[in-house]
Amino acid sequence: MKEKLWTKQYILVISMTIIFFLSMQSLLGGFPIYVANITADPASGGLMTTSFMLAAVLSRPFIGVIIPRINMKKWLLRSILFTVVMVMLSYFTTSLGLLILLRVMQGIGFGLITTLFATLATNLIPSSRLGEGIGYFGMSTSIGSTLGPMIAISMIHSFSFKFVLEFSFLMLVLVWLGSFWFKSPPILAKTADQPKASIMQAAFDRKAFLPCFLVMLFYITFAGVVNFLDGLGAASGLGGQTSIFFLFIAIMLVVTRPFSGIIFDRFGHKYLIYPASFAAIIGLILLAKTGNIYTLILAGIFYGFAYGIMQPTFQAWAVSQVSPNKKATANAMSLSFMDLGQAIGAFALGRTVGIVGYSSMYGIAAIMIAALLVIYFSIHLLTNKKRRKAVNHANVDVV
Repeated sequence: MKEKLWTKQYILVISMTIIFFLSMQSLLGGFPIYVANITADPASGGLMTTSFMLAAVLSRPFIGVIIPRINMKKWLLRSILFTVVMVMLSYFTTSLGLLILLRVMQGIGFGLITTLFATLATNLIPSSRLGEGIGYFGMSTSIGSTLGPMIAISMIHSFSFKFVLEFSFLMLVLVWLGSFWFKSPPILAKTADQPKASIMQAAFDRKAFLPCFLVMLFYITFAGVVNFLDGLGAASGLGGQTSIFFLFIAIMLVVTRPFSGIIFDRFGHKYLIYPASFAAIIGLILLAKTGNIYTLILAGIFYGFAYGIMQPTFQAWAVSQVSPNKKATANAMSLSFMDLGQAIGAFALGRTVGIVGYSSMYGIAAIMIAALLVIYFSIHLLTNKKRRKAVNHANVDVV
């Protein structure tokens, strides 16, 4: 019989993660539009994302180190409350400098909370259903990540950016209240013979590096989608209709996540990464060619297929590579590299937009997926070669 996955605590962490990502990703999609409009500079809008994501990246090693020794529930409640206050202060701020500072503070809260949620989830998932469990958890983060920017674009075009801040604030309050129902995992007791790990050893595991690096390349392109799709709408004459792109990504998430986790558990990641990479390239090229709503929808279907597979597959791969006591480290690394990809993408693609325009920028973004595919294929070949050598040596020894 299969080990039970859908416990009350697992359902709770999935639900709270969806609401939290709806809150934070609506700001991630809204702030660049707001700032780009008031400064008439897309790169300034991208800076809001870069500062937020870099703060998240820098905060994650800290929380990854201390998670085994803390009461996770208390830290989660405090981190959410801190983030609520930072979002509330943004409502009364118009200075670009202060907004960047508040985005840094929100990024710190985001880094802490997402690592805590991911670790709570992976601690609840049976090892025999790791790919499936992380797939569903990844769906909760990705639904929020796709619907959040869609909500932000719709609210800004229909009302104002203030509505986005109000929506984010209310969602965060709901997450804070819901988090009182969590049960904190037991704090690990430190034994006398346990070797003392350095901060680098506790925050980084080289076994998880490859999947984390590859997911970073993918998220560079995702930054282009989240930050500059509204600008593409203005340039192509589609306007606020571009928000439908995120709706089709969300639909593809629901379609792909259940079977992708099962495929990972049974066959491994290679049966997922190759088709997802080609789908991402097609989706980005279609975005570059977008001139009507039908091309935009088709782009959303292809890119959504890729997005639905990439994030949970790379995260499950990273977690599966490390020992059980390093799950928090692998989660923190995976999330940090995702955020680093968005930080790099927001800055670099923002600069690219200023030089070549929105359409060509998405064509250039497709090159990142091609690089991901080449690296993955090369590592795959190298791994197979080593495996064949090991088998040949074993056969020689038997003879």
